[in-house]
Amino acid sequence: MAHYFSEQPNAASKPGSVDLVLPDLHLRLETDSGVFSPERVDVGTRILLESVPPPPQEGDLLDLGCGYGPIALTMASRAPEATVWAVDVNRRSVDLTARNAKAAGLYKVRSAHIDEVPDDVKFRAIWSNPAIRIGKQALHDMLTRWLTRLTPDGVAYLVVQKHLGSDSLQRWLGEQGWQASREASRAAYRILKVTR
Repeated sequence: MAHYFSEQPNAASKPGSVDLVLPDLHLRLETDSGVFSPERVDVGTRILLESVPPPPQEGDLLDLGCGYGPIALTMASRAPEATVWAVDVNRRSVDLTARNAKAAGLYKVRSAHIDEVPDDVKFRAIWSNPAIRIGKQALHDMLTRWLTRLTPDGVAYLVVQKHLGSDSLQRWLGEQGWQASREASRAAYRILKVTR
């Protein structure tokens, strides 16, 4: 079975589109099979985008696990002078995000495979609906890899369902030396704020 966190999904292409409607933004996004939540913008993603404060207005920002791009494009719309890195292991997702950014005229979105981001890039903000279903160790490895690339004043916001381990993830982050607090809670989702 192909998962949305496979590098090359083997699900046959089935193009579609979804509308991302927020108080400050309305975008039609191209989707496809084999990516995360291709039928609608995921509830967790929507809660994240409706709950977090505006991103820094300059510097490098990161959407970790970009899917077809709703988080990256929202960051880019809200911070037009910033460079937004949209990264995913799924190459179909990376391609979709690039096309969606171009269609929206958001030219400071850099859509890249997770292994193609230069090592010297540091992030002032990370927003993510992380792939919890990849397994606990893989999730921990992924978060460790990217959170260590926050700038000293950087902040990450992660949306995680309560029943998929948001509270245990918050505890684990604290055990690793991060400041992790619950920024918001809605509809069984938690928004975790993570800083150095």
